[in-house]
Amino acid sequence: MDVEQLALLRELRERGSVTEVAEVLGKSPSAVSQQLKTLQRRVGVALVERHGRGVRLTDAGVALAESSVRVSTAIAEAEAIWDAYRGGASGTVRIATFYSAAELLVPGLLTRMRTHDGITLEISDRDVSQNDFAALSNDYDIVIAHRSDDVLPPDRAGLTVVPLLREPLDVAVALDHPLATRVTVSPADIIGENWIGVPRDYPIDRVLGAMSAQVGVAANIVYRTTHLPLAEKLVAAGHGVALLPRHTSLERAPGRFTLLPLLDVRAGRRIEALLRPERAARRAVSLVLEQLRQEADFDTASTQ
Repeated sequence: MDVEQLALLRELRERGSVTEVAEVLGKSPSAVSQQLKTLQRRVGVALVERHGRGVRLTDAGVALAESSVRVSTAIAEAEAIWDAYRGGASGTVRIATFYSAAELLVPGLLTRMRTHDGITLEISDRDVSQNDFAALSNDYDIVIAHRSDDVLPPDRAGLTVVPLLREPLDVAVALDHPLATRVTVSPADIIGENWIGVPRDYPIDRVLGAMSAQVGVAANIVYRTTHLPLAEKLVAAGHGVALLPRHTSLERAPGRFTLLPLLDVRAGRRIEALLRPERAARRAVSLVLEQLRQEADFDTASTQ
């Protein structure tokens, strides 16, 4: 079987459209369709079937697509062994990250990567809901994702998941807020305030929902934003309170707002790297991932 043709099946399974597969691989849709037909003739069974206006994989197609993952991973592992033997690594590593994780991790990562001049990083901001990060792994080598504590988003079974850090979420209040002198607060203490929130179903929003459920009072969200510096400014100006990630916001808090740890509710978010297995096996990607892990460890230790 042709490795490239097997890869087409895998891409079709992930993307669900011949047109999308053609676009990402730089081919015409007719060329992709022709390669799929050639592979079907070689194996002697139907691999795709009509479904609505498009096509989908048959059971045989799904089986071969899963085999394609193992084949491409084995090839990447062999290339990584060869790169290690030659004593180097090179290539472009594409990273997708959300804003606050980029603020926390990317400056230090770029500093650490100065010793790996053969590797070029392409980093993009992609701030999506926690259930949508897995799909980004189709187009990026490393996806830095966040999720709520104890919540596993769907569609990650075929991915390599590397934990980076757990970031506690604290309640941010203005310096002149009546609770600003407290050491900690409980949901009952704070839920009745006006809230600066994030989009629905983001990890921070889920924690706020858990607080509301515990107290039996719906949070009054007056503004939703993914831009944490804006949320911090609104809090500092007395326009509401907010749940903010501790490691990210701590250095901007002094003289502007107070961060108060929460009692009686598990408040945090998990930051993880999501990768396709064959990309995780690439030596350049594994080197970048190791530097990311070291930077996450450093950031966690520095804010204890």
